[in-house]
Amino acid sequence: MENFNERHNMKKNTLLNATNISHSFDYELFNQTDFILESSSSISIVGRSGCGKSTLLHILSSFLKPLNGNVDLLEYKNIYSLQDSQIEKIRRYEIGIIFQFHYLFKGMSGAENIEIASILSNEKIDDNLLDKLEIRDVINNKISELSGGQQQRVSIARVLSKKPKIIFADEPTGNLDKETANLVMSVLLEYIKKNNAGLILVTHDTEMASMCDVSYRLEDKRLQKIY
Repeated sequence: MENFNERHNMKKNTLLNATNISHSFDYELFNQTDFILESSSSISIVGRSGCGKSTLLHILSSFLKPLNGNVDLLEYKNIYSLQDSQIEKIRRYEIGIIFQFHYLFKGMSGAENIEIASILSNEKIDDNLLDKLEIRDVINNKISELSGGQQQRVSIARVLSKKPKIIFADEPTGNLDKETANLVMSVLLEYIKKNNAGLILVTHDTEMASMCDVSYRLEDKRLQKIY
């Protein structure tokens, strides 16, 4: 049995706590950045292209070690001090990642794509979710037979079927029309309220960002609260 010595007790309702995060590539993107996500809450991050929004999301979601700072995720203190096997378990069972591009298995049907995620996470597929995302009628079609919007909703169903405690979403509505984007956001926000989960949304769309409880702008190397 693995020894999770890095676990610790954050505040009961805190899902993520990042402190003093800094990162750079050829130039500094941001520094001394603090970030807290509470359960049943949603946070959006907006900013111009190249400001580092997606980089910050990758750091918060365990995929990129920051130059400086710590990320406490769920009950794990400083996730970047964990073993790779421990981080993989967190990714598999406890968090969900939604990208602008869906990365589905094109040789499979929509249902098969969702089923893979549910099997890996030991969760059952929620049929009501298919109705909410309006994909039940096409779920048995091959991915290549689905429209771009349908494919994106299948990818979102695949993530939510894992029952993640935190959803990290990078431009999830970027390729969707307004009506479908609103539908997707409604489903995501309903999910986190129902499951005491959390959502971190990175987007260029200020209208989608405004649907979240709290919104930040990443600008001049700082994360500044809008409301």
